[in-house]
Amino acid sequence: MRPEILFPLFADISVLKGIGSKTVKLLQNLLGGSKIVDLAFHLPAGIVDRSYRPRLKDAVPGRICTVRVKVVEHIAPKTRQQPYRVVVSDGSEDLTLVFFKVYADSIAKNLPVGAVRIVSGKLESFNGMLQMAHPDYIVPEAESDKIPAFEPVYPLTAGISNKMLNKYAEQALARVPALPEWLDAAFVKQHGWDDFRTALLKAHHPHYQQDLEPYAKERARLAYDELLANQLTLAIARERVKKQNGRIIRGNGLLRKKILEKLPFALTSAQKNVLAEIYADQAEPLRMLRLLQGDVGSGKTIVAFLAMLNAVESGLQAAIMAPTEILAKQHFETIAPMCEDIGITAALLTGKTKGKARAEILSRLAEGSINILIGTHALFQEDVSYHELGFVVVDEQHRFGVHQRLKLSEKGNKADVLVMTATPIPRTLVLTSYGDMEYSKIDQVPEGRKPVDTRVLPLSKLTETVAALKRKIESGTRAYWVCPLVEESEKSDLAAAEARFEDLRKIFGNDVGLVHGKMKEKDKDAVMERFKRGEIKLLVATTVIEVGVNVPEATIMVIEHAERFGLAQLHQLRGRVKRGFEAATCLLLYGQPLSETAHERLNIMKQTEDGFLIAEKDLELRGGGEILGTRQSGFCQFRLADMEYHKNLLFIANQDAKLILNKDPNLQSPRGQALRILLYLFEQDDGVRTYKA
Repeated sequence: MRPEILFPLFADISVLKGIGSKTVKLLQNLLGGSKIVDLAFHLPAGIVDRSYRPRLKDAVPGRICTVRVKVVEHIAPKTRQQPYRVVVSDGSEDLTLVFFKVYADSIAKNLPVGAVRIVSGKLESFNGMLQMAHPDYIVPEAESDKIPAFEPVYPLTAGISNKMLNKYAEQALARVPALPEWLDAAFVKQHGWDDFRTALLKAHHPHYQQDLEPYAKERARLAYDELLANQLTLAIARERVKKQNGRIIRGNGLLRKKILEKLPFALTSAQKNVLAEIYADQAEPLRMLRLLQGDVGSGKTIVAFLAMLNAVESGLQAAIMAPTEILAKQHFETIAPMCEDIGITAALLTGKTKGKARAEILSRLAEGSINILIGTHALFQEDVSYHELGFVVVDEQHRFGVHQRLKLSEKGNKADVLVMTATPIPRTLVLTSYGDMEYSKIDQVPEGRKPVDTRVLPLSKLTETVAALKRKIESGTRAYWVCPLVEESEKSDLAAAEARFEDLRKIFGNDVGLVHGKMKEKDKDAVMERFKRGEIKLLVATTVIEVGVNVPEATIMVIEHAERFGLAQLHQLRGRVKRGFEAATCLLLYGQPLSETAHERLNIMKQTEDGFLIAEKDLELRGGGEILGTRQSGFCQFRLADMEYHKNLLFIANQDAKLILNKDPNLQSPRGQALRILLYLFEQDDGVRTYKA
C-alpha cells in the first residue's frame, strides 16, 4: 500500500555501504528501527565548527582548527610510554601531531615526509609548542572537501562513532526523494519554511548553534509535518468512529432518579455537565467513544454509574473494567449496594472467580439477569457472553493495551465506550494520544472536601515525624507510609519497604502492616481488608497503593524519599488521603542533596492540588513519555517534534487536520494525495488501523 516514491526511504539500512549485521543491531537500538527513514529522522544534537582556518602563528590554542601543512619529520618513540610524533609546518610555524597506541607504518604511509596534508582537530599548547593529538581528519589537499566546515554531532551508542554516523546519514539523505507539498502554500510562506526535503537536509547540516534549536525554521517545519501526520490520523479515526452505527440509549430516568435521591451529597456542576455530554452521546444512533478525565476524588465513579443506569433503563447491560482486582472489588463494593437498593443486579468477575461461582455468573450474564458486570480483563475472555451489552466503561485506561480495550467493546454489538482516567493528562497528550475520542473533564471536587495539608521535610526529621505519627495514630487516625523507589527494580523497593516495616513495628507493634507488589493477591487483599476495618492503623507500602485504594478513614500520607518520585505519582499517592471529608496531611520526606528538578517538584506539590496543573508541570519536567513514573505505551512518542517547544504547532495541526477533512474527507484532491504520502512517511498507515480501537 505504501506509495512507490517512498520505497527508497523504507529500505533496510543494511543496503547502505559499510553497514554489516553487527552494525545493523547497534543502529536499530539507537534509532528505534532499521529502516533508512529512521536514520534520516535521527537529527544532530550538536555541531563541530571546522571553519576556523588560521595561519599557525596566529592560531588560538583550545579551538578546533583546520590547517594546510607540509610534513617535516617523524619522531618515533624511544619507549612504549612515549607517543609517536610527526612535525608539520604551514610555513609560519611548526605543529606537532601526537599519536598514542597507533601503528607506525600506517602513520608513515598517511603522512610521508614532504607531503602536503589538510589536518583538522583541537589545537593545544604544550611546553610553548603547538600540538594536535590524534587529528580528526588527515586528508590529501585534493580531498579537502571531505572535511566539512560544520560537522554535525549525533546522539550515539557504544560501537558507533560520530564519523560512522555522519557517513551513514549522508547515504540515507541521498535517498530522500523530492516529495509533493502537503502543506498549504500560504501557510508555508507565512512561516518562511522550505519544502520537506530541503528542511531535512538543512537540519542534518547545521552551521550555527541556533540551527540545532527546536524553533529553528527547518526543525519547526519537520516537527509540524510529524504533528500533522499524527493529528490527521486521529481525525480520520475519529470520523470513522463517529460514522460507526451504534444504538440509541435513552432511558426513562427512573433508576437514576432513585439513586440521586439516596445520595448523601449533591452532584457538582462539573459532574452534571459531563453527564449531559454522555447522555447526549448515548442518545445518538452513532457509536460513542468518550474520554472522561477527573482528578482524584472528583466523583468519576458516580458519573459512570449513572451513565450505566441509563443503559440498564433502556433494557441493556453495562460493564466496567478495572486494571486490578483491588480496584474492581472496590468498584463492586461501591456499586453493588446501590444496585440492590434500586432492584437491579451487579456481579463481580475477576481471575479469582472460579468453578461453580464463575459458571453461575456466566449463565446469568448470558440470560440477561445480571444488569451490570464489574471486573478485570476477565470480562472479555472468550467464554464470557453477554445477553445485550450496550455500554462499556474502561477505568484507568492507560493500564490497558489498545487490543484489550477493543476486545471488551467487541463483546457488545455496537456498544458505547466510556474511557476513564484519574491521571490528569496534559492537553498536548490528550490531543496526540486520544484525539480520536470525544473529551470530558470533571474539574471540580465535591463541596466540603478539605485541601490536603502538604508539608516538605528533610529525612533528618524522621524521628520527630514518627513520634508525631504515633500521637496521631493513638488518637484514632489511620496512615500510609510509602517507601522509596530506590532504582527501577521491585527488589530494591521491596527491600526498602521491608526494612521500614521492621523499624516501625518496633514502635507500633501489631498496628502496622505491609503490602507490596510481590505479595500474592489474596495476602495483599487480606492486609488491605484489615487496614480498611481499622485492625491495622499504619500501612507500609510500595507504590502498589498508588491508584484506586479507597480508605476514607486514612488521613495521613508519609512519602519517604519523595524526591525520587515523579510529580504525577506524588499527586496520585497524595490522592489516597483525599477520599473522605476529614482534614488530611501529606508529608514529603526528602533526602539531600536535592537536585534543582526535585526541588521544583516538591515545591509544586506544596503549592497546588490541581491535578491538571500538576500534569502540565510534570510534562515540562519529565517529558511526554512519562506518566505515573512509568513509560506508557499508550502515549505517542515523537521523533522530530518536542512537546515542550512545539505545543503551539500541535494546536495548529489539530485545527488544520479538521479543516482538511471537512474540505476533502477522502483525501482525493492533489493536496489530499500528497497528505496520503505524509501519512505513509510517518508510518501512520499502521496508526489509522490501531487508533480505530
